[in-house]
Amino acid sequence: MTQHTVEGGDGVSLHVEETGDERGDPILFIHGYTQSRLAWDEQMDSDLADEFRLVAMDDRGHGLSDKPEDAYGDSALWADDVQAVIEALDLDEPVLCGWSYGGLIISDYLEEYGTEHVSGLNLVGAISKIGTDDAMAVIGEDFTSLVPGFEATDSEESVRTLETFIRRCTHGDPSSQDLYYFLGFNAIVPPYVRTGLHSREVSHDDLLSEVDVPVLITHGEADSIVLPAAAEEYAETIPDAETSFYPDVGHNTFWEDSERFNRELREFTNVT
Repeated sequence: MTQHTVEGGDGVSLHVEETGDERGDPILFIHGYTQSRLAWDEQMDSDLADEFRLVAMDDRGHGLSDKPEDAYGDSALWADDVQAVIEALDLDEPVLCGWSYGGLIISDYLEEYGTEHVSGLNLVGAISKIGTDDAMAVIGEDFTSLVPGFEATDSEESVRTLETFIRRCTHGDPSSQDLYYFLGFNAIVPPYVRTGLHSREVSHDDLLSEVDVPVLITHGEADSIVLPAAAEEYAETIPDAETSFYPDVGHNTFWEDSERFNRELREFTNVT
């Protein structure tokens, strides 16, 4: 695993890791709310690395990236972060694979940079808007009910909330090993970052109908964090989008059924 430090939007330092075939088609993984690059272990440590150049970034405010106090409301900064990684690592038209809030970051990116520098999009339990009535209609109560705890500065309340969130991301009980692994990298995200993320009010729905690269929509049928209705909206709006619904799988499709996820990501990347 090769580690990089990339200067993102407004000078924020971003931690990025890569593995795989440096001559292979690149895939850039963008994680979700209060997560980290480690969420993609089942992809980064898989046989996808035999064929592709796999890159996972810690979003601003997460993981080993910088965590400034107030740098989360501007779509352009999120877009600049992604473009900075593409340029710094010289990624040649990567597939962007965004999970959950990572879908919003991809939408931020498309708003600023379009599709010129990417070959395809994999939207995984993803959102393209937040803070509006339309946005809240596809966010489950299993997420919204936890917002006060996400903002809590009391460590015990914060950890309880994060543990509940991790359990709700999975359909069925996660293993103790998975639970504490995810809890570890969720817990290092400061409450002010989580507040900054979910306090945004933005919608990129108007650009979805203009997406002109291949799109794979991946969604768990039992997802109670981002409801399957979000994927259905994508499918109706994005031209020629391919959909893949996972029965009896929750918000963590790439972890709960990594074998299927990796197979479909491989097939998708090979035709973009």
